[in-house]
Amino acid sequence: MISLAGKAALITGGSRGIGAASVKLFAQAGADVIFSYHKAKDAALQVEQEAKKHGTRVEAFKADVGHHLDNQKLVDQCIARLGRLDIVVANAGVWNIEDLPIEKMNEKQWDEMMRVNLKSVYSIIHFSVPQMIKQKSGKIIPITSTAGQRGESLHTHYGASKGGVISLVKGLAVELARHNILVNSVAPGWVATDMSNPVIQTKAGVKAVAAAIPLGRPATPEEIAGPILFLASDLANFLTGEIINVNGGSVLCG
Repeated sequence: MISLAGKAALITGGSRGIGAASVKLFAQAGADVIFSYHKAKDAALQVEQEAKKHGTRVEAFKADVGHHLDNQKLVDQCIARLGRLDIVVANAGVWNIEDLPIEKMNEKQWDEMMRVNLKSVYSIIHFSVPQMIKQKSGKIIPITSTAGQRGESLHTHYGASKGGVISLVKGLAVELARHNILVNSVAPGWVATDMSNPVIQTKAGVKAVAAAIPLGRPATPEEIAGPILFLASDLANFLTGEIINVNGGSVLCG
């Protein structure tokens, strides 16, 4: 088992899906974890209680990570409660189920996608880096998507937001290396979460996913949390600027 004993982690969007799986796995590995949620308070409290069973400190905080001030408060809370900040997993994000052709996409829809998926990543990193520079080490792990690498027809604002994060990862990896801060991303494909289940649990969706993924099924959240844990661990201490694709073979771009 990978050990994160003595590490302090901040995970955004930890009340469900990949974020919740990561909170639990990080706690199991020995990390103290602060995680954010936006609206799902009951789910967040359940994740908190389950993760605490491993004996580490786990606390949920409400925050809209698309708002700059909320991220400042979230990072300040993490440092105040845990005393340090070793790992940041920028996981919170949104995706639209309905197809949205570019000529029908309005400015509000575009701006909201960028606010939640791209601005939030910049913002949480902006406030986290000073503490990591002070500590002379850190791991930053934004969660991107295969859509950020190949684009996504009829969901182009989503693909663009994730593509922006990928470019941010590569630029920051070089910029922050002198401080021993490593920046890498995990890019999932289809994952069986609340966000995508309305599509992949339909008869047509199951068929389409099975046809598109050589392994024949979507990932579980835990199967994405595993590579995130790897990047957060000492096993990845000479890895930076990389996008780890976890998609069952559906997009071979690594």
